[in-house]
Amino acid sequence: MKKTVFLVILVALVGGIVLWLNRPEVPSVTVATLANGSVEALVANTRAGTIRSCQRSKLSLTAGGTVAELHVQNGDRVEKGQLLLRLWNEDQKARRDQALAQLNAAELAVREICDGSARDSRDATRAEALARKKVISDDALDISRTRAEISAHSCERAKVEVQAALAQLDLQEALLKQTELVAPFAGIVAEINGEVGEFVTPSPPGIITPPAVDLIADDCLYVRAPIDEVDAAAITVGMPARISLDAFRGKIFTGTVSRIAPYVQDYEKQARTVDVEARFESVSEDIKLLVGYSADIEVILEDRADVLRVPTEAIFDGNQVLVLTSDGVLEQREFEPGIANWTWTEARAGLQSGERVLLTLDTPGAEAGAKVNVSP
Repeated sequence: MKKTVFLVILVALVGGIVLWLNRPEVPSVTVATLANGSVEALVANTRAGTIRSCQRSKLSLTAGGTVAELHVQNGDRVEKGQLLLRLWNEDQKARRDQALAQLNAAELAVREICDGSARDSRDATRAEALARKKVISDDALDISRTRAEISAHSCERAKVEVQAALAQLDLQEALLKQTELVAPFAGIVAEINGEVGEFVTPSPPGIITPPAVDLIADDCLYVRAPIDEVDAAAITVGMPARISLDAFRGKIFTGTVSRIAPYVQDYEKQARTVDVEARFESVSEDIKLLVGYSADIEVILEDRADVLRVPTEAIFDGNQVLVLTSDGVLEQREFEPGIANWTWTEARAGLQSGERVLLTLDTPGAEAGAKVNVSP
C-alpha cells in the first residue's frame, strides 16, 4: 500500500515538473503610454534633393579673343559690375579713338558750316532791304536768298553727321565693352576657365563649351527636390517646410515652399515626380551652405496641437492597435485615425489618454488575448 502511494506521488511530481517545463512562455513586450501632443501631416521627397542658388550664371564673352587681364581667382567674392577679365583690345581701342576723332571733326564742321549759314542769312536780309530801295536787282536778291537756304541745309546736314559720328562712337564703345567680362550680380567666383595669354571663345550654337567664369550668388539659396505626384497635389506655395542636409546631420533648417513645378517629371515611368522648391528662411552665420549639397525636405501640410496621438509603429491594418489591459492581457482595439506621419498618428476616437499600446508588434506570441510582460 505504501509502495502504491509512493508511486502515485512520484508520477504526480514528474507530471508537474513536465507541465512546468512545457508551460507557455509569457512574451516580453514594449509598450507606449498614450498622451496628448502635436501631430503633423507631412510630405517628403522621394529622392535626394539639391541645394541651388537663386542666381547662378556661367558667364562667357560674346566674342573670342586672348585673355589680357584676369582680375579674379576661384573663390573670390565680387560685387555687381566688377571687372572679372579683359581680352586683348588694343585694336578696338584704336577704333574707338578714331570714332571719337571723327565726332570731334564733325562737331567742328557744324560750327564752321552753321556760322557760314548765319552769315548768309544776314546777307540775304540786307539784300532784301536793298532790293526794296531798288539798289540791287531782283536777280542779286534771288542769289542771296538761295545762298542762305543752301547754307541752312548744309548746317542741318552737318548736325546729322554729328549724330552719325556719335552713333559710330557708341558702336565702338559697345564693341570695346564686349572685350570685358563684368559681374552681373554680387556673388562668389566658383570656377574660371582660362588664364592670361589663353584664347577663349564663346559657345557656338549646339556646342557646349566651358564658361569663362562661373558666378554664384550665395546670399539666396533654396532646395529643389522631387516629390511623388500623388503627394505633390496637396502642396501649395507658402507652406512651411523642414530641410535636412547630409552635411549637417541632426540639424534641421526651417524653410518655405517657394515654387512647385508646373509639370510632372516622367524619367521613371513607375514613379513620376514633381519638383518642389523650398527656400531657407534663416541660417546662422557659423554654418556655411554650399551649392550642390544633397538635401531632403518635409513639407508640413497640416499641424494639430494638443491631440491624443498614437505611435505610428504601433498601428496595423490602418486603424488597429493592441491595448495592454490592467491585468496584463493584450486587447485588440479599433480607433478612428486623423492626420498622421511616420512617427505619430492622431486618435480621434476609440482610445483614451493613459492607455498603453503595444509597440513591438513582431514579438512572437504577442497577439490579442495573450498575457505579456512589459519590458523596462
